[in-house]
Amino acid sequence: MLSLVAPPSPDRARPPAEGGGTGAVLRAVLAGGPLTRTALGRATALSPAAVSRHTADLTGLGLLRELPPADGPPRAGRPRLPLDIDTRHHLACGVHIGVPWITFALLDLRGRVVAHERLPRRGDANAVLTAIRTHLPGFLARRAAGHSLLGLGVVTGGWVDSERGSVVEHGPLGWRDVPVREVLVGATRLPVHVDGHARALARAELLFGAGRGATELVQLFIGNVVDAAIATGGTVLRGRRSRAGDIGHLPVPGSTEPCLCGRTGCLQAAVSEHTLARRAHAQGLIPAPDFDRLLALAGAGERAALRLFEERLRLAAPTAALLLDMLNPEVLVVSEAGLTVAPSLRPYLYEQIRRHSHAGPEQLVTATGFGSEVLAVAACAPVLDSVYQRPMELRTARAVR
Repeated sequence: MLSLVAPPSPDRARPPAEGGGTGAVLRAVLAGGPLTRTALGRATALSPAAVSRHTADLTGLGLLRELPPADGPPRAGRPRLPLDIDTRHHLACGVHIGVPWITFALLDLRGRVVAHERLPRRGDANAVLTAIRTHLPGFLARRAAGHSLLGLGVVTGGWVDSERGSVVEHGPLGWRDVPVREVLVGATRLPVHVDGHARALARAELLFGAGRGATELVQLFIGNVVDAAIATGGTVLRGRRSRAGDIGHLPVPGSTEPCLCGRTGCLQAAVSEHTLARRAHAQGLIPAPDFDRLLALAGAGERAALRLFEERLRLAAPTAALLLDMLNPEVLVVSEAGLTVAPSLRPYLYEQIRRHSHAGPEQLVTATGFGSEVLAVAACAPVLDSVYQRPMELRTARAVR
């Protein structure tokens, strides 16, 4: 199977809320490995006997492996063999359902993208889920042969009930009460983890990204859907029916952009990719309202395109400042496409947040480090997080032939 980790650094590792000592050992190796068993005992506060037992279990599952001893003069007694994450056997599979695209991805146990493909997203929920069921077997046969799969993550924006495995509401897609897990679990014969993309990215940032070593993190996602995720004590908050972080309908003063909810001036309507592409087309920057073309212009340094992304960040900055001041996280991660292709926009974002926040954004705010692969990482993150939290549930990985 595949996995994501919630990574405290070894000197800050703490017993997990779930997963027991085995999960603590696996996350400690992810955060600071390779580590000897002695170092693991210090990092997890577990006894030598417990460390030996847990590392044997994890090695047997193909999640850890022993490395050759470090170079140096021979030592008396049993060699202290370092342990590291074993990325040779397992992969996590994921699907991200966006407005323009469906992204299929495979990640290894260190959160690195092994493969990804995408298809245009067309039709209603039934058509999309049928397309996923149709494309997935070939994708796995081409890209995952010889590996075992830890599970399938299905991630999208809007209101996603992760416990029930359903998309309760996704305005831009027009989805309501879509039983994603129920439809896909039988077709794939894999554990199916359904989640919202802001929560999925928060888990990925804690395990592999800007949140490594942190326990208090806020993830702000700005795309066609705008939402947030909050992690405290290293755990991502879901809220009642998984609705925590629903910020897309916060009002933007002065905006008259119509929203799908029936009001005007909602944050999501004001800054969505659809809105930006439409504005760029109206200005004659692109021949059709195509966000990817606008993004390419911004990446090439086209000043008129960059001004549209600056306006987007200006409108989103009060919400970022509110999250920063209200929740006081160790890090606020902003996932926004313009920041990925044009890092020169980051000082502008800091300046705009500073206008509304009492905090110092340069020390606390960062763009996601997953770059153009951010949706692929989000897709697989729920699977990896499950592995790193509860590794002993992974006894039955499915091999791809």
